[in-house]
Amino acid sequence: MMNLFDLTNKIVLVTGGTHGLGMAMAEGLASAGAELVISSTTPEKLENALGYYKSKGYKATGYIFDITDEKLASDQVENIEKEVGEIDILVNNAGIIKREMAVDMAIADFRRVIDVDLVGAFIMSQLVGSRMIARGGGKIINICSMMSELGRNSVTAYAAAKGGLKMLTRNLATEWAKYNIQVNGIGPGYFATAQTEPIRVDGHPFNEFIVNRTPAGRWGEPSDLAGTAVFLASEASNFVNGQIIYVDGGILATIGKPANEK
Repeated sequence: MMNLFDLTNKIVLVTGGTHGLGMAMAEGLASAGAELVISSTTPEKLENALGYYKSKGYKATGYIFDITDEKLASDQVENIEKEVGEIDILVNNAGIIKREMAVDMAIADFRRVIDVDLVGAFIMSQLVGSRMIARGGGKIINICSMMSELGRNSVTAYAAAKGGLKMLTRNLATEWAKYNIQVNGIGPGYFATAQTEPIRVDGHPFNEFIVNRTPAGRWGEPSDLAGTAVFLASEASNFVNGQIIYVDGGILATIGKPANEK
């Protein structure tokens, strides 16, 4: 049974896998035997990430490119397949967020978030997916969000992009299932990362809100995503297609509870 989750000799490309949740998922995939290929737009971040992966004994290679640049992304995917090997698993993790109320948001900022979070994922899926079609199989994992389902103040562009990414996932699964390609998504909840550290202190209103709103009663740990990533990347998910798995401690399952309820 455990062989179903074995990723030995599989090559996985994780876009933006230099920090945070992307790094946690990449580490989980590597621990299951996968060889990592990491993309970034920042040389220093890429160098630091590769140093970390290699210190853990994982095989990892890095490439610098912007996923919204079709020509450069195409060239780098070709380089990856020539220099490392055929990409078996694609994790569309790279993304940005711009927090601004909708009435005040510059159209250029809105377009940039859509371009990175949605169009970039399509570009990468098309580039890698066409090769998977020719080879007769592969796995694509899109990193969605709870904002694929819910709205929230100040994240209009991000929610629009992540909602679109959910439907992109389902449509690619519909078109590519016949080629033995499984396209699924992961929707992380609220996680303890360096970015959320300032608001996770006891007494902070947002910390209290998240802990009380989450049935599990805590923030997620980045390592909580690893198992889902391995499952969707492995043979264990060969008949799972077009699904979004929300790793959120139960937030989307409940309407919540009154503030004074234990």
